[in-house]
Amino acid sequence: MARRGRRGATLQEIAQETGVSVATVSRVARGVGQVSDDTRRRVLAAIERHDFRPSPLGRGLAKRSHGALAIVFPGLSGPYYSEVMGGFEEEAMRAELAVVILGTHLLRESGQLVRDTAARVDGLAVMGGVLSDDVVDRLRDRGDPVVLLASGPRAGIPTVRTENVSAFDRLTRHLLVDHGYDRLVFVGDPDSSPDAAYRWTGFGQAHRYAGAGTPASPVRVGLTQSDGFIAMDRLLDAGPPPRALMCANDETAIGAVLALLDRGYRVPQDVAVTGFDDIPMAGLPVSGLTTVRQPMRELGAVTAQVLLREIDGSGPAAVDHVLETHLVIRGSCGCGTT
Repeated sequence: MARRGRRGATLQEIAQETGVSVATVSRVARGVGQVSDDTRRRVLAAIERHDFRPSPLGRGLAKRSHGALAIVFPGLSGPYYSEVMGGFEEEAMRAELAVVILGTHLLRESGQLVRDTAARVDGLAVMGGVLSDDVVDRLRDRGDPVVLLASGPRAGIPTVRTENVSAFDRLTRHLLVDHGYDRLVFVGDPDSSPDAAYRWTGFGQAHRYAGAGTPASPVRVGLTQSDGFIAMDRLLDAGPPPRALMCANDETAIGAVLALLDRGYRVPQDVAVTGFDDIPMAGLPVSGLTTVRQPMRELGAVTAQVLLREIDGSGPAAVDHVLETHLVIRGSCGCGTT
């Protein structure tokens, strides 16, 4: 006997039965988007067999009934988040939609918090690492348009991210090969986010290329200036400083520079320091931070554009958008010094 009602059949089950994506089932059920006649007939037949009915929320999405988008971060402080939010908000404003900004701070109940938010908006952009795969899949399966940003690619879910592995590889090779430094230390927690994990991968990849052996374990701290200060203090208390410190982001790097100066060390003569992001402070003469520029504002804008296409059913079912990054050489790595 066919299962009946919304509780008996999910978008995922219908997608598996008909051999199409969850997004395609959602589009057919809501009557939106570009779907071939043959696919539409197969999906409609499966919907009829299961007596599947999209939720009132799902039906309302086609008309953007809530008039709002949500963007979900682990926190809200710092120039990186403000830039991404700025780009996202600009695109939402062009579409005449409000923006709900949710900082979960990685709370245990954040999954339920995001699900509750999804019921009040037309679609969600979720930063990678904020929610478990299970929560993201549940949002997708119930028909909520979801886009992941700064995340690794996921089957059936659009992602928007910047290139990290090759960028950090190039930066690390610059220190290992061009400058001939040894004893490089990575500051950041690869388990904290997909971006940090990709950068750690690039760090190891460059060591293998340069024949520099296995790199030391990362100094696992957060991504704020105070975290960078603490990490550098910890290293200096443990013994002689590394020749170069490669931080997972600019804020951490700036904190590390402040700790070095506080202890009487010179940057880059005693310790070279690099970052990632190219926040405005990184380019100040007092900072002069060698880093990788990622298009933070564009990351937010493209994420909003992809999410709007998901809501309207006008975009491909799932695409991995990768934005370019660029190496920015300044003085903190040792270039331009004598």
